[in-house]
Amino acid sequence: MRRPAPLPVRDGLGPARVRLRGGAVLVELADRFGADAAEKVLNGEVVTADGSVVTAATVLQPNSLVYLYRDLPDEVPVPFDIPILFRDDDVVVVDKPHFLATMPRGRHVAETALVRLRRELELPELSPAHRLDRLTAGVLLFTTRREVRGAYQTMFARGEVAKTYLAHSSSASEQEFPITVQSRIVKRRGCLQAVEEPGEPNAETFVEYLGGGRYRLSPRTGRTHQLRLHMSRLGVPITGDPLYPRVVEVDPADFSAPLELLAQSLEFYDPLTGVHRRFSSERTLAGT
Repeated sequence: MRRPAPLPVRDGLGPARVRLRGGAVLVELADRFGADAAEKVLNGEVVTADGSVVTAATVLQPNSLVYLYRDLPDEVPVPFDIPILFRDDDVVVVDKPHFLATMPRGRHVAETALVRLRRELELPELSPAHRLDRLTAGVLLFTTRREVRGAYQTMFARGEVAKTYLAHSSSASEQEFPITVQSRIVKRRGCLQAVEEPGEPNAETFVEYLGGGRYRLSPRTGRTHQLRLHMSRLGVPITGDPLYPRVVEVDPADFSAPLELLAQSLEFYDPLTGVHRRFSSERTLAGT
């Protein structure tokens, strides 16, 4: 288990963790991240894994870790609320809107469900038990305390949660439904699209047609972009998808055409209490 960061969550955001190549920390951070990072060292804002303050003279071994608060990028505000479906001492279940990332990544930092909820609910240890794509809306479960995080994350990792999605496609299909789609999906760092490759399947989705361009999707695995890629493969790409079957550039300030994919429900036996739980989104798809 990863040890807790030596710096606390600040304004909803935890510190960045940097693994070093080794040598003078000031020189390395300046070389890799520029003058702003070097200034953080000089201001005493960078610490080692044990909480010691890094100075201009600090030299560390390769693979050592240092922590610092990142400077927030300019972000386009996502103009949608995050309704809470359920909350107790262990979990918070929300109805995530389209266009809001689950947690900080790339240019999306403050405008993420995690950071916004930490701030709004004053829960600095809030953490997602699983993830939804930024463009996907629907049911998303967070844990409230470090002590219970592992139990819920493990439940998702083991596939012990029944997930149901709703999707809409404007394309007609000659495919017979229901159908189970299996393939090997690989998502490489730096590539926008995931791809299907030959080899043993690692992704499986059960697809049902509901009529009127509507589909119910039941993933048996949780690969990145799995549902979007499988629907595109069937010839019924999800309405509003800017990545599949082809990449379409979208203005980050344009919220007018959401991806018509909704995480409609989660169902599981609570790993702490054994109680059966089911949470459902109150959202609907614009195309239905």
